[in-house]
Amino acid sequence: MSGSILITGGSGLLALNWAVAVRDRGQVTLALYDREIRLAGIRAQYASLDSIDDVLRTLDAIGPEMVVHTAGLASVEDCEADEPLARHVNVDLAGHVAAACARRSLPLVHISTDHLFLGDQALVSEEQPVAPQNVYARTKADAERRVLDACPDALVVRTNFYGWGPRYRRSFSDTIIDTLRQGVPITLFVDVFYTPVLAETLSHAVHDLVRLNARGVVHVSGDERISKYEFGLRVARRFQLDAGLIQPGRLAERSALAPRPLDMSLSNAHACRLLGRHLGGVDLHLDRLYEQEQLGIAQEVQHS
Repeated sequence: MSGSILITGGSGLLALNWAVAVRDRGQVTLALYDREIRLAGIRAQYASLDSIDDVLRTLDAIGPEMVVHTAGLASVEDCEADEPLARHVNVDLAGHVAAACARRSLPLVHISTDHLFLGDQALVSEEQPVAPQNVYARTKADAERRVLDACPDALVVRTNFYGWGPRYRRSFSDTIIDTLRQGVPITLFVDVFYTPVLAETLSHAVHDLVRLNARGVVHVSGDERISKYEFGLRVARRFQLDAGLIQPGRLAERSALAPRPLDMSLSNAHACRLLGRHLGGVDLHLDRLYEQEQLGIAQEVQHS
């Protein structure tokens, strides 16, 4: 990437990791809602996304050459508890950003999710019809349509990412590492499958896709389909933690939770064809996650 980039949802886990990953390639500005963020070499600015005019004012003030929309309400349970809020944050704000980017002819990347399907098939492609199982998934599916209607050239990225999180927003890998380092048992699902990707890897792949003028829906995920339980075991092994503390559980037995797909794995074959490379499997990404901690990136993001 060269030039400048604006990332909405600037205090979120993905935005922070994205900004750190690409700050050496150009000016990065994090658009904030209410939380103050301080990261070396990265600008942060409060910005409203509540109307198209609000977004236009932000774009005109900052002058980005690309926008990445990561803002959203990602908690499945929170979305179930307040559907109007989920619809406003996940659908309306995305629509405002897309319409504003279209008016300013700016490249837009919209971050979607892997929760959109029934969960009865492995490694689904972009052509698979969505079949959302909960409020979160329905709002994210609606957001995809809203974004592409308003900004047909947008790149809509379906993914499931992890990385080092701030104190107030720990990622799945953080939760595993933090819990095991405390010597506390943790239960992870053996019947939930996905294709996780390191946030840094995701950001680099997406910037390359933008340079290739990719548009529409693209699955940007890791190369490997894995259960949440097996992922935990791999994390424990890489970080030299006690894997014996990881207990197998089953989502199918957790009836109190909102419905979720058991298999969220995405095929990244289309993205790999466009990029001319594979995106890497779990062990490769965990090696980099471990290296990021040694380099101080984990601590920088955590205390941002």
